[in-house]
Amino acid sequence: MNNKHDISVLNGLIATAFDSLKGFEDAAAEAKSTRFADLFAGFARDRKQVVASLQAEVRGLGGDPEDNSSFMGAAHRIFMDLKHAFASKSDKAIIDEVERGEDHIKAKFEIALKDTDLQPATRDVIRDAFTFVKAGHDQTSALKHSLV
Repeated sequence: MNNKHDISVLNGLIATAFDSLKGFEDAAAEAKSTRFADLFAGFARDRKQVVASLQAEVRGLGGDPEDNSSFMGAAHRIFMDLKHAFASKSDKAIIDEVERGEDHIKAKFEIALKDTDLQPATRDVIRDAFTFVKAGHDQTSALKHSLV
């Protein structure tokens, strides 16, 4: 069986999850409120689990899992860093950026789940990982809207 497509999709999701992980780590470090710092650190731990499960599936399919974040994610973090260098670094600004990143990762997983070329076992692994992604997205979105 040719696993090339599944491995490619999974590696794309791994890169996006690494970006999200790094974004949460950065947000935890930048947050002024301990409440938000702890929340973001918890989300970062969840993303580590997502990355590990997707990497394990790639290995199980005979591939080499992505082990670094994508260029676009790095570009987003650079933009976020620049923006924060000139901004107030308020918790609201950080939460806005995190939520924007969460919209991105959620969309990537939703696209992958609609991919009819994926093997059912791969789709199941993605679906399981998506539960963590969606929970993080929904909590971040609710947090953002509670601060308006």
